[in-house]
Amino acid sequence: MDILEATLALARAEGLHARQLREPDLLQDPRCLIGRPVKELLELGIRPTAASWLSSPDAALLTADRRWIEDEQVQVVRWGSPEYPGRLAEIADPPATLFVRGCLATLLRPQIAVIGSRHPTPAGRRTAREFAGRLADAGLVITSGLALGIDAAAHEGALARGHTLAVVGTGLDAVYPPENQALQDRILASGGAVVSEFERGAPPLPAHFPRRNRIISALSLGVLVIEAARRSGSLITARLAGDQGRGVYAVPGSIYSPQSRGCHALIRQGAQLVESPDEILAEIGIVFNKQEVTDTQTTPGHPVQETPRLDKGAEILLDALGFDLVGVDELIARTGLSSQILAPTLLWLELSGVIALHSGGRYQRVR
Repeated sequence: MDILEATLALARAEGLHARQLREPDLLQDPRCLIGRPVKELLELGIRPTAASWLSSPDAALLTADRRWIEDEQVQVVRWGSPEYPGRLAEIADPPATLFVRGCLATLLRPQIAVIGSRHPTPAGRRTAREFAGRLADAGLVITSGLALGIDAAAHEGALARGHTLAVVGTGLDAVYPPENQALQDRILASGGAVVSEFERGAPPLPAHFPRRNRIISALSLGVLVIEAARRSGSLITARLAGDQGRGVYAVPGSIYSPQSRGCHALIRQGAQLVESPDEILAEIGIVFNKQEVTDTQTTPGHPVQETPRLDKGAEILLDALGFDLVGVDELIARTGLSSQILAPTLLWLELSGVIALHSGGRYQRVR
């Protein structure tokens, strides 16, 4: 069994996530987990059902999974690999495996989640499109769950101005809800991506969507809620975002609308009330848009080069970074810059697409 089939076996291990393992570095070469006695797997922290499967996986099923991966050009990302998003790796229960359709680089770019009601008002749909479009225009990937309502409107708004990422609660061999097949096709055609931790054939079970939601919030710098009833699943995502240290933003609405009560409850609990996408951009430190970070001195027939203008601190940081994977402590040692200067400079360079954050909180130049 090679690493790919071993990784596919991990994806089918029920309830397995990276932090379960007492030695999570084993996930970097999952072949060492396959075929081991159940007792040894239990001693590593793996739960009984997952341990039983990993001890004796169904070879025919894994062969079919592999054929699907290759035929459909689905990318498989395991925890600990350079392609695994650094923000997702930080949470308490990161998935051991991700399946990705589309542009893998989208997964590593700075993101804002936009979520809300599946039954929004026309004003709510318009707000989601407008906010998502402006945030995408500033260089952020708009992340949502491909659900009907606000999710779909956010994806549509982002498609008009930039890129979007859909995190789903089923296997990538299906589209749920099926009404959003055309929307998913547009996301993939535009350079975006669709992501799932669930294996081929996984159905849209109710328990899958809270797991999907933790990925949406973890990938993002913050979560924006637009219209949500008091018992909405969007409030679960907002709570997860707060637990993960992400920003939580809510758009207020009419006191007479049931779709506003969830957002008002979030605001009472400490979420930031926002009336404009620029308030979110200011909160996370983005004070530029695409035009401001683009060289407009181009000639016909030559593509625009999106090259940010670097200040002295950014130049020092890039020189010190080189093209290695480097952590924050090492960057402080190399540059002599304080963490107060380093943190916003790293975020600015990441938002500009000059560097990427990888697992373990390490950064690397991408151009």
